[in-house]
Amino acid sequence: MSPARGAAAGGGEGPADKSAPAPLSLAQARALHLHAQGLLARPRRRARKADALAAIARMQLLQIDTIHVVARSPYLVLFSRLGGYEPRWLEELLAQRAIFEVWAHEACFAPMDDYLLHRNALHQREHHWAIRNAQRHRAGRGGEIDRLLAHIRALGPVKSSDFEREDKGQGGGWWGWKDEKRWLEAGFALGELMVARRENFQRVYDLAERVAGVAVPDWDRTAIEPAQVRRDTILKSVAALGIAQARWIADYYRTKPRLRDRDLDELVAHGALLRVAVKGWDAPGYVHPEHADALAKAAAGRLRATRSTLLSPFDPVVWDRERAREFFGFDYTLECYTPEPKRRYGYFVLPILARGRLVGRLDAKAHRAAGVFEVKALYLEEGAEGDAALAEDIAAAIDECARWHGTPQVKLGRCRPAAFARPLKTALAALARAG
Repeated sequence: MSPARGAAAGGGEGPADKSAPAPLSLAQARALHLHAQGLLARPRRRARKADALAAIARMQLLQIDTIHVVARSPYLVLFSRLGGYEPRWLEELLAQRAIFEVWAHEACFAPMDDYLLHRNALHQREHHWAIRNAQRHRAGRGGEIDRLLAHIRALGPVKSSDFEREDKGQGGGWWGWKDEKRWLEAGFALGELMVARRENFQRVYDLAERVAGVAVPDWDRTAIEPAQVRRDTILKSVAALGIAQARWIADYYRTKPRLRDRDLDELVAHGALLRVAVKGWDAPGYVHPEHADALAKAAAGRLRATRSTLLSPFDPVVWDRERAREFFGFDYTLECYTPEPKRRYGYFVLPILARGRLVGRLDAKAHRAAGVFEVKALYLEEGAEGDAALAEDIAAAIDECARWHGTPQVKLGRCRPAAFARPLKTALAALARAG
């Protein structure tokens, strides 16, 4: 479907009429996307704990990952939006039942306000590997899992580390987990257990009735019809993305099947979604009405992207490779699971956002004890002009991230192109002198 046809009033398949709005430019669509994600501009004030919760609610989902050569992903995703903030707020929000953990896009934090939606969406995620594994363990080891649940009911919350491995071997990946960890994960994936809190980032599991049960009325008795669950996840995904093609929407909550434009006709006809055209796209974009004002500003060129920051590989902006290519012309692959000789860029490479564009990527490591933020390598994208202005933007992003890590000394390794190292070092030195 062409962008012009996709913009037709009422969501039909015919050609756009003369009253249809002019197509957005790709830069305008990107600005709307970054606005929805909270990445359009620098925060106007110092962050508070309520801002962390608001950022999670805005994204709908905050993906969890344990790699910590720099700050673990959920903390880094919040930093990109909030600037300097207290990482402990995330654990506090979890312990206070303001957010909870759930298998959604992957393992994620989500607002507790959305608990009932996620509980009722479980049947839409049965294709997910974590849910399939959990169902297999439930079917084959149900008695052991029930005894573990009884243990928790009687004695209180537990961590995986509370149970010793009989073989004393190394845990490794999921295939090397001890039985109790598998059963805890199965109970969690199926909603019987929840994460009550984290201690040193380790999950502390408790019965769902003692977590959601104290925060959500009728937590286990409220049923939402599958059609309504599907509708809600579509609308929430589009709201989180700002503007989205139909084929991107299901991935946000990891639901199936992938949507087509005709699947959204009814939502467009009822005003639940707005259908717009974007220059260069071969399909229409969809916008949630809550972003109607921002859409108008974007179309008028008044939604300006000014934020420069480093992103996590698990940031919603880049977790869908197809979407990142379409929006930014940015082809990203996480290489931490790739053998080192085969890596192109590095172990845990951070995309660089600068004023509405993904202009490069860097391989970084925070040496916390030494107070050093090491940029092992930095790569500009082809077409990015490595001038002094871009160097200042990237230097500011690196410096802000380094200081938030408590590693204010930046050590710069190689750059590509090599000539970019000089203006970048100059900009970093100026920031270091300024303190």
